[in-house]
Amino acid sequence: MTAVSPVPATTAPAPTPRRRRVAAWFAIGVALLVVGGIGGAITAANQWAARDALDPDSAGPAGTRALAEVLRAHGVDVEVTRSRADALAALERGSATLVLPDSPALSDDAVAQLADAADDVVLIEPRSRTLDLLLPGSSAAGFAPGDAVAPACDLPEAARSGAVAPGALYAPGSGTTACYPVDDGFGLLVQDDGDRRVSAVDGGVLFTNEHLADDGNAALAANLMGRHPLVVWYVPSAADTDLTDTDPSLGELTPPWVSPVIVLLLVAGVAAGIWRGRRFGPLVAERLPVTVRASETTEGRARLYARAHDPLHAADRLRIGTLRRLAALLGLGAHAAAGDVADAAAGRIGWDRAAVRGILLDDIPRSDAELVALSTRLRDLEEAVHAAVRPERSTR
Repeated sequence: MTAVSPVPATTAPAPTPRRRRVAAWFAIGVALLVVGGIGGAITAANQWAARDALDPDSAGPAGTRALAEVLRAHGVDVEVTRSRADALAALERGSATLVLPDSPALSDDAVAQLADAADDVVLIEPRSRTLDLLLPGSSAAGFAPGDAVAPACDLPEAARSGAVAPGALYAPGSGTTACYPVDDGFGLLVQDDGDRRVSAVDGGVLFTNEHLADDGNAALAANLMGRHPLVVWYVPSAADTDLTDTDPSLGELTPPWVSPVIVLLLVAGVAAGIWRGRRFGPLVAERLPVTVRASETTEGRARLYARAHDPLHAADRLRIGTLRRLAALLGLGAHAAAGDVADAAAGRIGWDRAAVRGILLDDIPRSDAELVALSTRLRDLEEAVHAAVRPERSTR
């Protein structure tokens, strides 16, 4: 049988309510800091990824610094502008090609103003709006499967570049030259109006640092953008916008008293949570309508043990009580182990140590008769220790 300790093992003192409250608020603060840090990191990563895409100053996989260097190596000056005003100022200095990604922050008039100021326009991220605005009648037509295709058109720049693997496909409008056919779409649209040209191609697939060296991508980019001595590369941003927010806010749609009432309700909710969430005070003794004698409780437990046919459980309870009383008689303290109590009792009364351990720890009763016999031995052992420790008070 496993040794039974007379009293529970030593445990650390329970934390006070104040310490628990401080620890809870500290844990909440740490959790908020961690969540905020993760959110900030994700936001920064998303902002960097957005800036990296088709940015001629970026050396990342989605950037286009390699293309800018290729153009400069061919004697073309590349000026990167990050505002519409700077782009217009650069385009006014002479013959120039405007490289224009998708610019959702600009109105149609602003996009048209930029395009009208340039001699050539190369749309490297065309969307339906810019296609319809600068290449009337053209529209998006899906995506190519990824295989390289020949130009299959009369455009000299495409013929010199050779095959490429276009990404997005477009359906041409009236008067538009279409190259790199895939099914019902084309990978390149070009419309000439005298000496002015507007081109549309998926630069995110063809002109980035990651794919510029594939097939004829670099040659196609240089041929489309290198027709003039200056390339003005406009990099759009949400801050550079001419759009005005015409949608009314929630505060403008509601009466003036709604916002103060919402704040008051929030404060009341927080106060109610603090009030109802307080800890209860110490336990208060309550007088019961019925008093049950200890002897009746003991008899009730004994009947339960007998009904369960569990003599070992009953023996453990008897031994725990005996060990607790023996530890007090022998002055061993409240936290003495069961084996130490058994050895001290055997040494005090001169009994065999193994026999005392058998009584207090090891013997396993398997029937009610054995349980009664064990109870008798426990009583005799306790009386012997009591007589040895306090012989003048022993009445047994």
